[in-house]
Amino acid sequence: MLTRTLRTAAALALLLATTANAQTRALTADDYARAEKFLNYNTNRLVLHAAAQPTWVGDDRLWYRTTTENGTEFFLIDAATGARSAAFDQAKVAAALSAAARSNYTTYRLPFNQVDFSADRKSISFNSGGSRWTCDVGGVKCEGKARAPGPPTVTSPDGKRDAFIRNYNLWVRETASGRETQLTKDGVKEYGYATDNAGWIRSDNPILLWSPDSKKIATFQLDERGTGEMYLVSTNVGHPRLEAWKYPLPGDPKIFMIERVVIDVDRARLVRLQMPPDPHRSSVCDDVECNGPFEDVEWSADGRQVAFLSSSRDHKEAHLRVADTESGKVREVLEEKVATYYESGNDAHNWRFLPASNEVIWFSERDNWGQLYLYDLQTGRLKNQITTGEGNVTQLVKVDEQNRLLYFLGVGKEKGRDPYFVHFYRIGFDGRNLTLLTPEDATHVIAPSPSARYFIDSYSKPDAAPTAVLRDTSGTLIATLEKADISRLVATGWKPPQPIVVKARDGMTDLYGLLYTPTNLNTSAKYPIVNHIYPGPQTGSVGPRNFLSARGDSQALAELGFAVVEIDGMGTPWRSKKFHDAYFGDMGDNTLPDQVAGMKDLAAKYPWIDLQRAGVWGHSGGGYATAGAMFHYPEFFKVGISESGNHDNRNYEDDWAEKWQGLLEKKGETTNYDSQANQNFVKNLKGKLLLTHGTMDDNVPPSNTLVLVDELIKANKDFDLLLLPNRRHGYAAEPYMIRRRWDYFVRHLLGAEPPQGYELRPVAP
Repeated sequence: MLTRTLRTAAALALLLATTANAQTRALTADDYARAEKFLNYNTNRLVLHAAAQPTWVGDDRLWYRTTTENGTEFFLIDAATGARSAAFDQAKVAAALSAAARSNYTTYRLPFNQVDFSADRKSISFNSGGSRWTCDVGGVKCEGKARAPGPPTVTSPDGKRDAFIRNYNLWVRETASGRETQLTKDGVKEYGYATDNAGWIRSDNPILLWSPDSKKIATFQLDERGTGEMYLVSTNVGHPRLEAWKYPLPGDPKIFMIERVVIDVDRARLVRLQMPPDPHRSSVCDDVECNGPFEDVEWSADGRQVAFLSSSRDHKEAHLRVADTESGKVREVLEEKVATYYESGNDAHNWRFLPASNEVIWFSERDNWGQLYLYDLQTGRLKNQITTGEGNVTQLVKVDEQNRLLYFLGVGKEKGRDPYFVHFYRIGFDGRNLTLLTPEDATHVIAPSPSARYFIDSYSKPDAAPTAVLRDTSGTLIATLEKADISRLVATGWKPPQPIVVKARDGMTDLYGLLYTPTNLNTSAKYPIVNHIYPGPQTGSVGPRNFLSARGDSQALAELGFAVVEIDGMGTPWRSKKFHDAYFGDMGDNTLPDQVAGMKDLAAKYPWIDLQRAGVWGHSGGGYATAGAMFHYPEFFKVGISESGNHDNRNYEDDWAEKWQGLLEKKGETTNYDSQANQNFVKNLKGKLLLTHGTMDDNVPPSNTLVLVDELIKANKDFDLLLLPNRRHGYAAEPYMIRRRWDYFVRHLLGAEPPQGYELRPVAP
């Protein structure tokens, strides 16, 4: 009887296992290959006639490159007339280059993407094969010089000198003769000049700003002494390599400080500004070099004064100061104090130093929007507010002092349009005559001429290909340069993401995002949904609103049988100050209440979305948010892939956390950082979680993930871990990582079996 029972049970178990296996769908290599078609290395080359890299040559001419049916071509534009001509004879240049380099550079297949024109427009220069090549535009001859290895340099405005760092001191080299001059003498390790180290990012690049007349340099001596260090260990056969560098953390008693100096290059004379050291902070990003050579610093035309903005350690105070470059005396012009954090711009600072008229253009969000104000430079008195109303100034592009006009980029000012679309405007110093210069309902990328008489405008949407036009600064259309042709892309079955609007956590605020669905969407079926998240606070999940043939692997992942969504939640920038401040001091929020509310709203509109199979993934800040989603919303999110997350910002760089979470405060056994630490909530994990990290990540050190791993083990939780040896921070687009991401969602969210060991094969552009 017992034997018969065991046999019956075994047969039943086998039957159930066989039935389960029969119900498990298997994806094939062909399915993955179809998805791979939607990655950028396959889609970008199918877009023709998109104007790229517009570069002004003098005030009235510009050149750009574009991909045509013949390959890459270069065009020169006369801005006054809009006339277009070939920038140079590509066939002759290719032949001359082939002869000089003894290689076969076929017509229209020149080996460069970056081209520089000489001032007289008679020659072009570019890098190829380890050499710097110069060819006359007629293609008569080309000459190449080997690029000698050396330290990175910053070239003076007149092009005659290069500044660089050697042995912690600043030097200059004459570009014509090669003669070198040492400018500083007392730089030492951990106390060097123009040092580029923000902890999370570092390089040998000198951080400095030349004066307009090329005679002086504004820079600093970086005091790293006594600050904490970060350590990484390589993976290799034999003794590992130890990397150690200075990397302050939140709450550290000592952080990086900068001692501001001005150097007279001709006299090799150093002037220290008469003020205490500033915290290593800017009003734009978590570095003192954001998108320019030295953030928050501006020169007077004659080099006698330098203006700069000092930010407090917690970013709640900003002080605009002006220094006399001969004496080093410093005076304060104005200050702004805020309850959360002061920013003078999202991509670059928006204040301007105008000594010729004794004025300052100032940027503030004091009325809940990013506005421009006019101040008296001597007294610090407010003269008038320049911009008003809803919407933000995002970038002050040009100041026309003679005509007292400002040109700026803005968002949210055009009613009925996506509030993230960027437009270009002109306004008077007095705040009158606001003029929209880019009328199309799209987002606009602007390249103004040096004279401010003309600008290139490339406008597009996530679902509309770009058009590039030339306008004058009255907004008059001079010429249409290129209209992108995406017909070859569409012929492959490609479709753009769908712009969406959903409600936020409060049920009232509109949130904007993108939805990706399979090209063969069957609205009678049910699709698991994957949230691709980046929570900010310095940006959002969607990124720029311009046209891209591929946005990471979102469409490719959708092609495997998912709905993929990206939503910019409350706490991300480019909306109102109140919107941006939504989770200040509570970074563990990570926009997650908005992601859940938005996904529910989306599923109510589209019943083919299956909220019972919701997944989430992200990289860096998105990895932090992903783990938080799995811990704080375990009933909603079933599968998560957390890549290189800053899971406890006490283990990440000081500038970042102290700006968004506040200075570290201890209250007995607790701190104000406890709520943001993912490891404090691992007990809530129910779903499938994959953690990944690069072992040589010098941005978000791998200890961030390992602290989380330690607590998951202590809590006896099942999870998956992938450590990528010797990888830095940016491996999200690495083919192996993409494939592993697809496999994880296919297996655990779609309920299917992925093809074994599929290999993504990027192709050269």
